[in-house]
Amino acid sequence: MAAAADAHRHAGTLRTAAGDALAWADSRRADFALGEDALAADGEVDRSWKPLGELAQVCATVTRLTGPADPLHARARGLLDFAWQETREGELLLRLQRLEPFATYPLEVYAALASAGLRHPAFEQAAAVVARTRGWRLTEQDPTRRLGVLRAEERCGIHRFGQAPPELPQTWLGGLPEPWTFGRDAGYALTHVVFHLSDWGRDASALPPDLVAYLGDWLPPWLDTCLEAGLWDLGGELLAVAAIVARTTGEDIPGSDWGRLLEARGPSGEVPLDDRDLDDIAAGPGSDGDRYFLHHYHSTLMAAFAAVLAGARPAERPGAGRRPGGQGAPA
Repeated sequence: MAAAADAHRHAGTLRTAAGDALAWADSRRADFALGEDALAADGEVDRSWKPLGELAQVCATVTRLTGPADPLHARARGLLDFAWQETREGELLLRLQRLEPFATYPLEVYAALASAGLRHPAFEQAAAVVARTRGWRLTEQDPTRRLGVLRAEERCGIHRFGQAPPELPQTWLGGLPEPWTFGRDAGYALTHVVFHLSDWGRDASALPPDLVAYLGDWLPPWLDTCLEAGLWDLGGELLAVAAIVARTTGEDIPGSDWGRLLEARGPSGEVPLDDRDLDDIAAGPGSDGDRYFLHHYHSTLMAAFAAVLAGARPAERPGAGRRPGGQGAPA
């Protein structure tokens, strides 16, 4: 009975954390909104399309993992509708694609929205034409990014025969590297491999068993290291990975301790990128609104994403587990 009560309290804490994070994002709609430079050749993508796309990506998963009557679902659905309206129901993405046909970010933003059922047929047709060119297929990208682009193409009905599987072994995580080679860049790369493979947590069973086993062994020390160092943004992404792995195995990942991340939150539930941003929290959002937003929006979205995943963890593939004796460097 005590264990059940603890689990219930833990779930309640995660729901509160997710709700606060989404409420903060909702209160900052003006910061997520596209500006007049959204289609400008010299526009800052990281300050316009990137935040809006990440908002859509996280909210798409939240709506998939929560019921229509759930307040979290309603909040996330409202934010999705907001993001869709910001793109003028996809029309701005079509114009952007025509201005920059070989840029991948319009496709990636659109794919996040399409995963929630928000579609623009003319954009998909235009993207499919470009995707058939040699120039698009031969664009040089790092393997993790390429995997993400391939997944975005699939969401838009674009399929490259035989290309998706070979991308995985070329990524850092796919190669099952020596665990001591983990670093900040590798951490972000591995989380996105898991996100892409699992359709951002919506299909945890798609993770290959060897990756599940490897992450079961080495995610706990990596997670502990990041949280100890106050890397809240990466820590949130790793907590999301831990929740996805747990959805596959039905077992919690040791070290999935939310306490340190929750203590780093600001007064409205926002989460800083890392400990260097704690001074921003002390000063308050009014000290520099734009900088405050840019240093909090992604880590706050990741906290909401991870909390919702951790609160909805049915075992999807009970047979997938850790190999006897653990996992080290690849053979």
